Amino acid sequence: MKGVLYVVAAVALFVACGNGAKKKAVSEEKSQLTGDRVEVLYFHGAQRCVTCNAIEAETKALLDSVYAKEIKAGKVVFKEVDISKKENEKLADKYEVTWSSLFVNGWKEGQETVNNMTDFAFSYVKAAPDTFRKGVREKVDSLLR
Repeated sequence: MKGVLYVVAAVALFVACGNGAKKKAVSEEKSQLTGDRVEVLYFHGAQRCVTCNAIEAETKALLDSVYAKEIKAGKVVFKEVDISKKENEKLADKYEVTWSSLFVNGWKEGQETVNNMTDFAFSYVKAAPDTFRKGVREKVDSLLR
């Protein structure tokens, strides 16, 4: 009987510690995503075409090279979201995303300004990458003001 109690206590301790870590991670993520910021959301499915991969790569490269200071300060946030995963379902539903999509959204005083740049991204990322980078940069800059 004593052995069973030790096992139950060990399991309870393990579960409690694991849940605490999960809650801490969630609260840290929430604290990073408060205040005025620009969120760049790249949605994709499990399988991606060359253009879809280019949108992610070009967007990430632009943000890392131009907005490193803002990223570190939490003023610019990049999220890559696989819509085929159950845990991303709510976010995909919020933006009505059903396939690869690029959003550059601004948050000011708790209010979100949604900018769906999907058509722009697919039109320019491969055919005119400089135009793509310029357009994304202009949108991020305008939202940072």
